[in-house]
Amino acid sequence: MTSPYQQLSNHFQQLHHLHHLSAICGWDQATMMPHGGNDARSAALAELAVLTHQKLTAAQVGDWLDQAEHAGSPTLTDAQQANLREIHRRYQQARVLPEKLVQAQSLAGSRCEHAWREQRKNNDWSGFATNLKEVVNLSREEAAIRVAAHADNGSVLGNYDSLLDRYEPGMTTTRLDTLFGDLKTWLPGMIDRVIDQQSSQTVCPPQGPFPIEKQKALGLEIMTLLGFDFNHGRLDISVHPFCGGVPEDVRITTRYDEQDFTQSLMGIIHETGHARYEQGLPATWLSQPAGEARSMGIHESQSLFFEMQLGRHPAFLQRISPVIQSHLPGETGPAFSSANLARLYTRVQRGFIRVDADELTYPAHIILRYELERALIEGEIEVGDIPELWDQKMQRYLGVSTRGNYRDGCMQDIHWTDGSFGYFPSYTLGAMYAAQFCAALQRDLGDLAPRLARGELDDVFSWLSNNIWSQASLLETDALVKQATGEALNPGWFRTHLEKRYLDTSV
Repeated sequence: MTSPYQQLSNHFQQLHHLHHLSAICGWDQATMMPHGGNDARSAALAELAVLTHQKLTAAQVGDWLDQAEHAGSPTLTDAQQANLREIHRRYQQARVLPEKLVQAQSLAGSRCEHAWREQRKNNDWSGFATNLKEVVNLSREEAAIRVAAHADNGSVLGNYDSLLDRYEPGMTTTRLDTLFGDLKTWLPGMIDRVIDQQSSQTVCPPQGPFPIEKQKALGLEIMTLLGFDFNHGRLDISVHPFCGGVPEDVRITTRYDEQDFTQSLMGIIHETGHARYEQGLPATWLSQPAGEARSMGIHESQSLFFEMQLGRHPAFLQRISPVIQSHLPGETGPAFSSANLARLYTRVQRGFIRVDADELTYPAHIILRYELERALIEGEIEVGDIPELWDQKMQRYLGVSTRGNYRDGCMQDIHWTDGSFGYFPSYTLGAMYAAQFCAALQRDLGDLAPRLARGELDDVFSWLSNNIWSQASLLETDALVKQATGEALNPGWFRTHLEKRYLDTSV
């Protein structure tokens, strides 16, 4: 007789297969699909979302959970108990949402995202706002439902907290306000100091053109150096770089500029960090919730570990400088020296675009978005208020104005188009986690610099695999971080990292 736990395990394996189909269809929609296919693809993905929702919230899932949780303690392993915990969480997250809302959100998100591609190019805020209002209204409806469900269970949760929990389980606005509030006390001053310090430095920007095919070949070689498994993944082009697919078939994308190879290269390194995490998840748990990435903050910690802790490290740039020159023939001047590349990749500038921002100003972009989307979901502001508030906060945090420049202001990101409210904080949480993981790794393995200069990264990847990748969601976030580093999230490591890289002139 099949046990209730095994019934659940079989059920979620089927859900994993449905997610596989959805993920690859979504990747194709963003990279390969012809423009005219969007309506049909959107309808298909909405239908698949509803079918998945129906399967996830079926009454028998609740019955199996009740039976497994009452009878499971003596018979289930610790890992199976963790999986049961994650199954319960997934079920509870989904069961409160009506099918009609799930379908409406999928359709509205596809419509908004697809239209955004052209609307952003045309600086068409009015057109974008029309679609965004529908997405926001549906997200508010979802938040209200989730808050009511938590209240029925005896817990108090804010509207934004209920959406944040989808991406960062256990994180709250109270905790974020503390973390980001601390950042705001010292980050602006550090930005000023570093920009002043760097004003006397000479930086030579590489001069294009750099053909896309040569940039791609360079990116593929760096991905190989970073251990990407091409038997289970590939690199493509999209409007907005991302990592998608499933662990067995990871799809990463970048975008190229023929006048500047530096952004696409670091974008590839960033997405490779996401991909290595996915490819490193434990194979025996791949079809189960416990085998999935722990949270988006932990996911971002891996991409930012690769980009910031490894990719922008002077020793790593020393290692790849000859590789860059080999793929971009004739480019052997001072602009391609490892020292100049290090200055380029640590150059601090106040700018409009989040994805192009340097490591030091990036958190300011995230705090701005967090404050706006929180107010939006809580009903404190409306979609029409966003451009003015965006401009005010950009001037306050970064000293630049986006008035009338929607393309490079409040229309630059893809996240709000599909209702991913609560996602943005993951980026700066990820930077904090990455700095803490790197400090712990160097405590265990010694200084990274000699390994990076030689391109000997196996021990680094083994540490990440043992402490992060192989753990998947078998542990909750604070427990995972504490097991890996000896303490729960400590933002002090992030500040220490930034001070050493940007203010310690002896390094």
